[in-house]
Amino acid sequence: MSDEFIMQMRPLFGAEEKAALADYMEEDGFLTEFKRTEAFESAIAEFTGAAHCIVVNNGTISLTLAALAVGVAAGDEVIVPNYTMIASPNSVQMFGAKPVFVDVEAETLCMDISAAEAAITPRTKAIMLVCANGRAPKAGIAAFQALCVKHGITLIEDSAQALGSFYADGTHMGLKGAVGSFSFSMPKIISTGQGGALVTNDDAVAARLRRLKDFGRAGGGNDLHDTIGYNFKFTEMQAVIGQEQMKKLPARIERKRAIYRRYQAGLAGVDGLQLFKQDITNTVPWFYDSLSEDRSALQAHLKAANIGTRVMYPPINQQVAYQVIGHHPVSELVGEKGLWLPSAVQLTDADVDRITAAIRGFYGS
Repeated sequence: MSDEFIMQMRPLFGAEEKAALADYMEEDGFLTEFKRTEAFESAIAEFTGAAHCIVVNNGTISLTLAALAVGVAAGDEVIVPNYTMIASPNSVQMFGAKPVFVDVEAETLCMDISAAEAAITPRTKAIMLVCANGRAPKAGIAAFQALCVKHGITLIEDSAQALGSFYADGTHMGLKGAVGSFSFSMPKIISTGQGGALVTNDDAVAARLRRLKDFGRAGGGNDLHDTIGYNFKFTEMQAVIGQEQMKKLPARIERKRAIYRRYQAGLAGVDGLQLFKQDITNTVPWFYDSLSEDRSALQAHLKAANIGTRVMYPPINQQVAYQVIGHHPVSELVGEKGLWLPSAVQLTDADVDRITAAIRGFYGS
């Protein structure tokens, strides 16, 4: 068995992306977004079933534009899970809105709906529901939709980790709220290096998003502006890569599920490490997340065996950047014990067996 270092995550690009980029560069294009970007947007829209897809330069900005497009303004409150990548709250903090942190469900790490409702105030404008690791909330997406209707607020779906994951009724994640957001950064199931996408079935929201990302232009190619906008456009180079990555998405979905099943089998009966459950009929595990006893020592043991891991997100309210008083038991537990195992789609069965054997050896299983 090879003892080559197994990275916790790495992107996967191949000859197809290289050839597509070379072909594009022969076209003497302007590199900024144009026909290839439109084709990439169409591929995402077709895959997800969205009426509209708008791609932007990264997944944080996509959340910022989502919030702006549904009317969130400086001084408004947006309810955000305390367990998420810090981009989620940063995206609204950026323009002066206030992220309000609430705890997550122990089973799914998605937002706790009771905590969310308790946090609603007259200044609450939206709930940003994060589909953690491509999972749906145990409370059900319909319950979040109803909560937003009840209080007259908007549901935004941060689906950065959920491309390829569907709700039980067959709707792709990101399409139950007013707008949904995906990320194409390095660790995602498909990558364009950086990049984000917004999906919506609302024509008016889509129109606002397109203007917001392009200086507020009244139409393409002119310099007439009837609203404030910004420059968050995509590039044709990213789109060329993205088109090739989208062709590989169905196979990656199946491989991600197969790796999860192998982890499950290899870690069965290990008392010190618990994989989070995943509905792999409908959803795709982005990273293989777990709670581990004696996490630091396990990481050191795995590193000595040339196996990389990554600590899961700590509670955002405790980070120096925010320092918000509050007790959120589930996100605090993840901060203490959460560990991402190697999660690259190119992991072989032998790689997974080597990883699980090393974990079993550490815990004496």
